[in-house]
Amino acid sequence: MNDKLVIFDTTLRDGEQSPGAAMTKDEKIRIARQLERLGVDVIEAGFAAASPGDAEAIKSIASIIKGSTVCSLARANERDVRAAGEAIRPAASGRIHTFIATSPIHMEKKLRMTPDQVVEAAVKAVKMALEYTDDVEFSAEDAVRSEMDFLCRVFDEVIKAGAKTLNVPDTVGYSIPVLWGERMRQLIERVPSSDQVIWSTHCHNDLGMAVANSLAAVMNGARQVECTINGLGERAGNASLEEVVMAVKTRRDVFTCDSRIDTTQIVPSSRLVSQITGYPVQPNKAIVGANAFSHESGIHQDGVLKHRETYEIMRAEDVGWSHNKLTLGKLSGRNAFRTRLHELGIIMESEEALNVTFARFKELADKKREIFDEDLHALVAVEGGVDTCDRLKLVSLKVCSETGETPHAFVVLSDGGTEISADEFGGGPVDASFRAIEKRVESGATLLLYSVNNITTGTDAQGEVTVRLSRNGRIVNGQGADTDIVIASAKAYLNALNKLFGAEERAHPQV
Repeated sequence: MNDKLVIFDTTLRDGEQSPGAAMTKDEKIRIARQLERLGVDVIEAGFAAASPGDAEAIKSIASIIKGSTVCSLARANERDVRAAGEAIRPAASGRIHTFIATSPIHMEKKLRMTPDQVVEAAVKAVKMALEYTDDVEFSAEDAVRSEMDFLCRVFDEVIKAGAKTLNVPDTVGYSIPVLWGERMRQLIERVPSSDQVIWSTHCHNDLGMAVANSLAAVMNGARQVECTINGLGERAGNASLEEVVMAVKTRRDVFTCDSRIDTTQIVPSSRLVSQITGYPVQPNKAIVGANAFSHESGIHQDGVLKHRETYEIMRAEDVGWSHNKLTLGKLSGRNAFRTRLHELGIIMESEEALNVTFARFKELADKKREIFDEDLHALVAVEGGVDTCDRLKLVSLKVCSETGETPHAFVVLSDGGTEISADEFGGGPVDASFRAIEKRVESGATLLLYSVNNITTGTDAQGEVTVRLSRNGRIVNGQGADTDIVIASAKAYLNALNKLFGAEERAHPQV
């Protein structure tokens, strides 16, 4: 059995389908670069047929990424497959991932196709994809509720057609480990020429077992796992890349395979995805949560101090955790700033972008005596989402909040280059600031989420704010960071409004 486990990351495709997690092209490129640095084998960069914007983002990523295979998803029809083929054309290594539903409920209710028509469409899509690349993956959507005999038939036919990877997805997160592992084992045993392809698994987390199901599949012959950073994804999410990778790495006594993931890049990847999507990582999240390697119990603390392995099965350093490292200060120059960004794996797209970010760094250094790596990541994450063509920009903000008085905010904005101002009262300084902005902007948006996280420790730490807005069915995230949490909140709100006023988000591919 092959001892290499292929890690297929779908953060940029399935992960992006989380409400409010839609990303700009530049944000997708930044995450793709980090996934390449992480050592991901296959990056599913999007769904080319979903929108021209998604196709363009895939094409841009395909032009840049050299160390990972760049993949586009495609339904089993000509329009999707050809869109995917054109999008991955610039890739050094490209893959088309085509799929069609195979469960009775999907074939009858959604596709309105007979089983014979489904097989025909699957074979035709695979053959068409081979016109663009010899790396074609086929997925049987809703395999968890598909009949075993029909699954074997479909997989046999797409192998004959030329598919190199066969994916068995638990699309609705319905299975449990013992049954999922057995399904994978039976498929490999029953499908002719199963040893000529790589078997893959894609599990959703609706019952909280996506990682467990994925690992059960690996134990029964799967050699590709489809997963996302932080378990991002539709509904309850997908299998978490970090948990799958570290489970296989830590339990080498159980798993006869290993991945090529650089595990020291796991935490930086987690933080980047969290910052860009606005989905915070819960403190007790395995591997990447803030408390993952913390010990509160006296018994645990005593044991770890005497011998780390009494209570720790992994080293925090191995997944990218480290003590806050003082890197730069207000006297640091542009070259030192650029060098440290490069060491952190942060690549600025242009000299202009570097200049703007360096100026923001200097402003931060005047407010905050000690600047840590986490501050730099946040600075780039927030500034990277600021477009010089943004309609709305914060010029100044004055807030008055005192005991026994109603908080009041006075805001000055630049709206398309014209300064406008407004003042308003609110339930708190942040509420007053948002009300003042809305008084002039009148966006009609609904606030769905307001989240604050501290980037480092200390009372002078930057606060990182995420705002999620909804209007006319569109959901967007805005981010802002500052040592003043009210200013960070205003920045985040304006960032979200600029996205609402900007280009339309891509359509959901299944709609």
